[in-house]
Amino acid sequence: MNQLIRTWIHRYFSNPQMAILWLLLIVGFALVLLLGEMLAPVLAAIVIAYLLEGVNSLLIKRRVPRTAAVLIVFIFFMVSFLALLVVLLPLISRQIGQLVQQLPAMFAKGQHLLMQLPEKYPDYITVVQIQQITGSLSSQITGFAQNILSFSLASVRGVIAGIIYLILVPLMVFFFLMDKQVIIDWVKSFLPDNRGLAREVWLEVNRQFANYVRGKMLEITIVGSISYVVFKAMGLGFSVLLALLTGLSVLVPYIGVTVIAFPVALIAFFQWGATAQTIYVMLAYGVIQIFDGNLLAPLLLSRVVNLHPVAIIVAVLIFGGLWGMIGLLFAIPLATLFHAVIKVWMRNLGKDPDADGGFPAAPVDGPMNDTP
Repeated sequence: MNQLIRTWIHRYFSNPQMAILWLLLIVGFALVLLLGEMLAPVLAAIVIAYLLEGVNSLLIKRRVPRTAAVLIVFIFFMVSFLALLVVLLPLISRQIGQLVQQLPAMFAKGQHLLMQLPEKYPDYITVVQIQQITGSLSSQITGFAQNILSFSLASVRGVIAGIIYLILVPLMVFFFLMDKQVIIDWVKSFLPDNRGLAREVWLEVNRQFANYVRGKMLEITIVGSISYVVFKAMGLGFSVLLALLTGLSVLVPYIGVTVIAFPVALIAFFQWGATAQTIYVMLAYGVIQIFDGNLLAPLLLSRVVNLHPVAIIVAVLIFGGLWGMIGLLFAIPLATLFHAVIKVWMRNLGKDPDADGGFPAAPVDGPMNDTP
């Protein structure tokens, strides 16, 4: 058995470059796990700068000086950021407050409907079971409402931290854009010289991740906008909040669509009851998701992140369990990273990773072609 294990390790891990690649991955994930909370503003700034670098590169290719291109991109980012804070965020906060205020009435209506079930189905459910369910829901809803309403200026520490983030993140985004090459060269000075496989993995991930992010951002905007227009036209309450949730649901394939269907159905039900209008809202939600899954997503994300649905669901479960909401948002990019590592690993062993139903890489270069 020991000889078998040694043979397997020698076969797959004898290449020094592969050992360096796995070491870099392990160190990177360890840093995120151990210092992720403290370095959250830095990580957020890196992600934003990476996204903006694509626009910055396009301006530079059109012979715009780098300093001018960075200023243009940064001003665009700040205008969009301020618009989000001034326009969209207060509107969403207002609707969340209204929803919290209406929760007791919604709960009372739901309780009344549940109490009718023992009369209709006495063999399957009893009054005692309904009372236990409603009692548990009542305590959870009360605690949820109190937690939301208790968030105020009294939480000075949280407010100060939020203000610091609002200042630090844009500032770091500017420096990451302006001094991109200086920072990359500084990081590379700490890396081993023999990192050819790490470079190959980075180019593979960069190609797919850049196209994936651009496509997803556009998909979120289109799906969210269509959802808002449809919900508003149908008179559904909390249309901005539900449209935002519907747009963000595309970030978590398969699972997000199912989860967001529940609040849409519940709000429609409490607004109109078991009527045709509620059915029409759910049909409209289904049509939006069908449009996204069968036309919009294939159009925007063609040949990008070609992962099997099972691999996507497993990635969502694993990274969501590790990092919560952040893990859900980055599950597919992280799965893409592991897929690229396995692909390069197999290629290094002399095997063809694209044979027999493999997943070809996207052909378009990403915004940052510098190696790690």
